[in-house]
Amino acid sequence: MTQAVHSRDDGAPRHLPTAAERFGVRPMPDLAFTPEIARETEHLYRKVSDFIPAFEWPVYAPYVAAINRLKRERGAVILAHNYQTPEIFHCVADIVGDSLQLARDATRVDAEIIVQCGVHFMAETSKLLNPQKTVLIPDSRAGCSLSESITGADVRLLKQRYPGVPVVTYVNTSADVKAETDICCTSSNVLAIVESLESDTVLCIPDEYLAMNVARQTKKTILTWKGHCEVHERFTAAELLAYKAAHPGIEIIGHPECHPDVIAVCDFAGSTAGMISYVKDKRPPKVLLVTECSMASNIQAEVEGVEFVKPCNLCPHMKRITLPKILDSLLTMTDEVLIDPEIADRARLAVERMINLKQ
Repeated sequence: MTQAVHSRDDGAPRHLPTAAERFGVRPMPDLAFTPEIARETEHLYRKVSDFIPAFEWPVYAPYVAAINRLKRERGAVILAHNYQTPEIFHCVADIVGDSLQLARDATRVDAEIIVQCGVHFMAETSKLLNPQKTVLIPDSRAGCSLSESITGADVRLLKQRYPGVPVVTYVNTSADVKAETDICCTSSNVLAIVESLESDTVLCIPDEYLAMNVARQTKKTILTWKGHCEVHERFTAAELLAYKAAHPGIEIIGHPECHPDVIAVCDFAGSTAGMISYVKDKRPPKVLLVTECSMASNIQAEVEGVEFVKPCNLCPHMKRITLPKILDSLLTMTDEVLIDPEIADRARLAVERMINLKQ
């Protein structure tokens, strides 16, 4: 259990109550699959029946029902990223989206408790934007290869090497890194943010491929860092060309975290929100999403007449978030996300500049 310690006026540390102490711990509910639970979750199962066999639903349903009851009792809201599995995305989440959508929606949440179903930097971003709210992440070990590729100390060294060059940092970073940043970005707004800066040279960190893809769309000089998403860096242009040969007429939709050679083969590239909008608006007969494979399942549940070809690259960090862990988080009020106030104040500015940018 995380404990917050701050200094008293006399310099001595003082203990701040944890979320468990503030809200109390609840006992584990009965997780039997009863006729009542079956009726209560029937409408939710219809959304995910293409992905969860009927014989497995009795395992999921009691958790779904317990989570939905408990979040109402706690006055909590669940935010889930597009890479969460269908039973989380469709059955317990209140708000879903990509990093930018979740960051924006986190500022509009009325609930006192936010449960972030995503990786740790997303939970930190929610806490930055809601410093007075309680933010929980069901598994604090849910990291990110991009976030772990760079530290605040690294950014300080870059700023020494390139004095006066504005630093645009992907939201897939820690609060410590954001605190050294001029403005944050996501894959959906990075080009607009780069173009909004007056400088002809911009540091765009830490995703090397995202920066390379931006560099192809701007006249500015883009400096970057060798960070990569372990899901998107696995895709190759040769692999996608093989899919095109095997599936004539297929539309390939890529994510900007992929290598530029991969994006060059795609029919469209955009953030996860952009990819979802493309499929819903265009309704291509057959499509391949060059991203984490749970997202294809989540979209498939919402669109008809689209065949999804799935090269299944899973994010092991996103998959740390499960229904049992979400339930445990709401019962025990852990793991609470806490950020050093001095770091939080500076990091918040970079995120708020991104959100407030008029595009």
